[in-house]
Amino acid sequence: MMTRQRLLLIRGLGHSGTTILDLALGAHPSIVGLGEAVRILERPRPDEAQRGPAQLRGALRYERSCTCGKLAADCPVWGPLLEWLPAHDDWPLQAKLKHLLATLPSMESHSWVVDSFQDDRILPFLNDADFEIRVIHLTRDVRSWVHSRSPKERQQGRWLPELRPLLRWWRLSSRDAHRFEALGQRVLRLGYEELALQPAVTLRRVCDWLELPFVETMLQPGNYSTSHVLSGNRMRFDPSKRQRILYDGSWMKAAPGLTHLALLHPALFRLNRQLVYSGWPSKN
Repeated sequence: MMTRQRLLLIRGLGHSGTTILDLALGAHPSIVGLGEAVRILERPRPDEAQRGPAQLRGALRYERSCTCGKLAADCPVWGPLLEWLPAHDDWPLQAKLKHLLATLPSMESHSWVVDSFQDDRILPFLNDADFEIRVIHLTRDVRSWVHSRSPKERQQGRWLPELRPLLRWWRLSSRDAHRFEALGQRVLRLGYEELALQPAVTLRRVCDWLELPFVETMLQPGNYSTSHVLSGNRMRFDPSKRQRILYDGSWMKAAPGLTHLALLHPALFRLNRQLVYSGWPSKN
């Protein structure tokens, strides 16, 4: 019987810790992370010609570095793929992803490959018998996420700069939770706060779910990660931020605002608790 390819998809809103989780998982000898692989493989639209994925098909691959330490063009994973991709951009996304997986350096049969593109609409091979698919639904506390997104709203002169990010978090997190619930045991709810505040406990939980032993190297992704992240949060280039998993608690120093008031709504409070702190004991 042929061994199925194991593919782990990290999904959720952007700016929720997907890149550091990808790097931490990649510090496990049985896991390799590919960052936002699907984002790179998707055929760029005409209005995306100046964005990273389109540029990587050209000169940018000789300038941008992969987290493996090599330029994209010299990376053993992305170098051949980026050379191959322009002539095959008309292929369906799943066919391109299957080609990428087939060209990866050989790993143990039980190894996992990680894709951390946050676009939850793309769940490749979900019903493909050749693949074992699991999904981590990663969510950041609504107060922290809104705090990180509201400065851009202020710069644009938005009235109530917290409002749009708040409604976006609520709408998309609720939709994602409902959609992923149908996957049953194939989905793991994980909070960014759980990961950043209790990294050892949380990564042990992830390893148990993936049926792998926990290894201490996962706590120091900057030193040990073998992930090939070419697209993702820019923190991947900052040695101090990828050295170990740290929590950005800047929102706690800000004055309470609209989001704190919104959490008085039982539905939002419950959703935030269920998605972000599912691994923590409930308080009665």
